Amino acid sequence: MLTLTENATTIVKTIAEQSETAGIRITGQTEPEPGLAIATSAEATDEDTVVEQDGATVYLDATAAEQLDDKVLDAGVDDNGGVQFALGEQQA
Repeated sequence: MLTLTENATTIVKTIAEQSETAGIRITGQTEPEPGLAIATSAEATDEDTVVEQDGATVYLDATAAEQLDDKVLDAGVDDNGGVQFALGEQQA
């Protein structure tokens, strides 16, 4: 299952607080090319996998849950204040 770094946990919680939502939702696509999209979300849908870590909530649709099953979500803030997300492999 997807895990979050300490930075990602802090940023997801901050995004949720600032946007007055519960967390972020990651959706996956397979066509025309594999990819992911992130948006704030007030709640999970019936099909979502919910990842909760240290107060941060991430909702994953079925495609994203499959694509991110063995990944770690990291995040940082760039010089202009924009949030950048990155994925890494989980350590065994």
